[in-house]
Amino acid sequence: MSAPAPPFGRDVIESLIPHRPPFLLVDEILELEPGRRVVGRREIRADDWWFAGHFPERPVMPGVLTIEAIAQAGAVAVLADEANRGKIPFFAGIGDCRFKRLVEPGDILTLECEFVRVRGPVAKGQGRALVGDDLAVEAMLTVFVGDAT
Repeated sequence: MSAPAPPFGRDVIESLIPHRPPFLLVDEILELEPGRRVVGRREIRADDWWFAGHFPERPVMPGVLTIEAIAQAGAVAVLADEANRGKIPFFAGIGDCRFKRLVEPGDILTLECEFVRVRGPVAKGQGRALVGDDLAVEAMLTVFVGDAT
């Protein structure tokens, strides 16, 4: 089975990665080079589940969920590679993480991840989340690609 051609939405995303609502944080994949890089998108909606309890008077997407959204986009790139189909990418590290901008209801996040090093089942990806041209978060994400069972 060849990798799907972008752009594609949640139905195809769910065929590649194991994440499901309410924890699926990627709406669409815009660009994809399996095993190499990905660009995705997430619309931040006022009714997203975390806003009710995360600073309800000043709704802000939790930074860790922004990192998770980048990682899920990266998981699409990893699992679109035929060699990794049916596996699960587990976090092995988060480094050089910087939060530069708040992410709020109504924002459209562009999620980017480019893998800069792959050695066996371990991959390092430079991840970024942007709102328009503004950098919201950047981090070096390390994943271990393991068996699903």
